[in-house]
Amino acid sequence: MSAISFHKVIQNIGAGGTIAIAFDVRASLYQLIGLDLTQIHGIGPYLSIRLISECGTDLSRWPSAKHFTSWLRLSPGSKKSGGKVLSSHTGKTTNRVTVHLRRATVAVGKTNTALGAFYRRLAARIGKAKAVTATARKLAVLFYNAVRYGMAYVDPGANHYEQQYRQRVVKNLHRKAAEFGFTLQPVMLFPAKESYAPPPPADAKIPSIRSEHMPR
Repeated sequence: MSAISFHKVIQNIGAGGTIAIAFDVRASLYQLIGLDLTQIHGIGPYLSIRLISECGTDLSRWPSAKHFTSWLRLSPGSKKSGGKVLSSHTGKTTNRVTVHLRRATVAVGKTNTALGAFYRRLAARIGKAKAVTATARKLAVLFYNAVRYGMAYVDPGANHYEQQYRQRVVKNLHRKAAEFGFTLQPVMLFPAKESYAPPPPADAKIPSIRSEHMPR
């Protein structure tokens, strides 16, 4: 597919149109921006075109990933009064990019990836709605860093994420214990031993149990 035709496809989608994808999107996007955005879990060929059509290939108008996620209304708010934070909820938005990123997050949550593990752990702790927002923000940051800085994404896997999460929890526990003057020591856990009762001797009399309700 020629670059001119591909640009027309992007312009059509960016204007709210739809089109049946009948060409190699990965190859065409790579020719256009020099990146394979589909390496980011959750961002498939169709969403890649959507993101490029809505945001373009020059993301310098957003100085940082924080500005980009703020534009998408995926960053926590900071409603303050008298120095106190009254609310940190994300604002409502009709941004089409945000809508598509949220939809992609639901599919990512079912995968055995680092992003999937992140979504599932948050969903269990704070609920699915907030987990969707947080994971969509991660997808937006990965997209921003890839397009603006050419950063390639390599999924470390769900196990790697779980190990990092465990290390963070243990580090926080050590810090909390030190604040109260305690020191944590690792404990080696062994499987519980099964109790062993020797069998009775062969000539031992085994008492019979008779219920008072049993017929004599």
